[in-house]
Amino acid sequence: MDASHKAKLAQGRSDARAVKAYLEYLENNRPKRGRRRTEESIKSRLAAITEELENASPLARLNMYQEQSDLESELASMEQKVDGTALRAAFIEAAGRYAESKGLQKAAFKQMGIDAATLTEAGIR
Repeated sequence: MDASHKAKLAQGRSDARAVKAYLEYLENNRPKRGRRRTEESIKSRLAAITEELENASPLARLNMYQEQSDLESELASMEQKVDGTALRAAFIEAAGRYAESKGLQKAAFKQMGIDAATLTEAGIR
């Protein structure tokens, strides 16, 4: 395997990582159905769970501990804001090459939730 072939393989892996990272970012930040929870509402529910634990049956306590754990995880993820600007820029740089190498069309990217402007900037037509 010559150096140019190794470089192309490395470029392909790098492009795939950039595309994957942006798709995961979009997936994790997609609006969810229903009423959005706020940091305040989560903290309020956590306080209510703490009070309810004292008088709860063992089975109810088990469920409350799980809800408490889920809410704490959700609260932690709210505090960790990911800036999608850098991920979008890396996607734009890599997506055209990745789409060409994999034979992917614009429609497939659109179904994943990527807007037309981003695809045009990436050179995917």
